Order: sequence, then structure tokens, then C-alpha cells
Amino acid sequence: MSYSRLSRNSPHRRAMLRNLVTSFLAAGRIETTETRADELASIAEHMITLAKKGDLHSKKQVISYLLDQDVAKKLFDTIAPRYNDRAGGYTRVLKTQPRRGDAAPMAIIELV
Repeated sequence: MSYSRLSRNSPHRRAMLRNLVTSFLAAGRIETTETRADELASIAEHMITLAKKGDLHSKKQVISYLLDQDVAKKLFDTIAPRYNDRAGGYTRVLKTQPRRGDAAPMAIIELV
């Protein structure tokens, strides 16, 4: 699996992605750059797949990755049951206009 380094060193990139995933699962929809949205989509889909399994090991993996216990509870109680009949593709990335100021390509990522 290839990934983007996002112009950050490993600890900073991991912290940023953990924060993005936690915020995304809490809100259900966020706006960020296209590159971050692509990385976020793959991690969020993995978290939802783990939550669908629902066994103890999956719960520990999700709780250790997410920064907020309430978001983990929401993931297991409300988000994962919505996708029981779906095999994948839980997120949608919609490209929007470039960001004003630095013209970075922006995207909205949301749960399907």
C-alpha cells in the first residue's frame, strides 16, 4: 500500500491523520485538501471495517487509534451498523474549488 507523506515527518503525519479521522467520524463530513482527503478515506474505511467486525481485538485497535472515546463508541453503535450490508466504499470524496490564499485543491469527504 502506498501512501502520501504529506510533507511531514512520521510522528507529525500520524498525529495529523489520527486527528482528521477522529474529527471526520465525529462530524460525518469535513473539508480538507484533496491529498489529505484521499489518505483519510482509506484510514476511515479501515476503521469502519474494524468496527463492523465488533470483536474485542478490533475494538482495542479502533480505541487505540482514535483520540476520543465518545467517537469510538459512536463508531461502534451508530456508524458501523449502517454499513452491515455494504462491503466497502463507506466514504465519498467530492472535489471543490481551490482554497483562497494558496490555491490548494480542496475536497469534501463525507460518509455515504
